[in-house]
This record gives sequence, structure tokens and C-alpha cells, in this order.
Amino acid sequence: MKVLFTLIGLWWVGFCIGQMNEETFLLETITAFHEGMIKGDTMLLTKHTDKALSYGHSNGWVQTQWDVINDFKNGVISYQKFTEDSVTVNVNGDVANVRFVADVEATLRGNLGKFHLKVLEVWVKRGKVWKLFGRQAVRG
Repeated sequence: MKVLFTLIGLWWVGFCIGQMNEETFLLETITAFHEGMIKGDTMLLTKHTDKALSYGHSNGWVQTQWDVINDFKNGVISYQKFTEDSVTVNVNGDVANVRFVADVEATLRGNLGKFHLKVLEVWVKRGKVWKLFGRQAVRG
């Protein structure tokens, strides 16, 4: 009986460590993604966005993956600052929801805006890569 409890305990510890590692990996991906937005790195943005992306802005504007990538390529939108605070990550298998508060400076069609946002991002794991599937921001 002692051996059974020991095996169950070891399995649980391994499971928890694996979950923490997955959350850490996702957090690193999210940070790289937001830095990629500042750099306008469309290759990184393409790699980490799902083809079915729904990217909602705080003003009600919703973009597809194609819209996001092309608007960066064409200079329609650029980000000068994107900082996250109060990040929470909930991983459930190959899906995760991430909530955070962000301070963002972005230029849209030549107009600079500064925003304090509350953001929900939904990430899906495709193979070994986390991809942004959905995002919605509200002014906070």
C-alpha cells in the first residue's frame, strides 16, 4: 500500500512540474509575441497566430490573422510599447486562457494612442507551438 501511495505521489509531482513547465513555456511565448509586435516581426507573428485568429481591440475593431499580419507589413499599425502586468495563466490540455493588464502605445494610421487595457488571450497548442487563437481587450 505504501508503494502505491508513493507512486501516486511521484506521478502527481511529475504532473505538477510538467504543468508549471508548460505555463512557463507559454509565458515565454507570450512575451516574445508581444515583443514581436513592437518589432513588427511578421514571421514571428505568423508563427504564433492561428489561422482562425480573432483579434479584438478595445475600440471594437476585430482582425483576422491575415489582417493582423498585413496591417503590420503595410504600416497601418505599429506598437511602440506593450507591457503586461498581473498575468494569470490557466492551461487545460492544449488550450490556455491568459489574462493581464497592459499598458500599450500604438500608432494606427499615423495617430499615436496610449491605452491601459484589460486583456484576455486564448492560446491553443498546435504540435509544440502555442498559437494565439483569440484576443479581446477592454479599456481599464
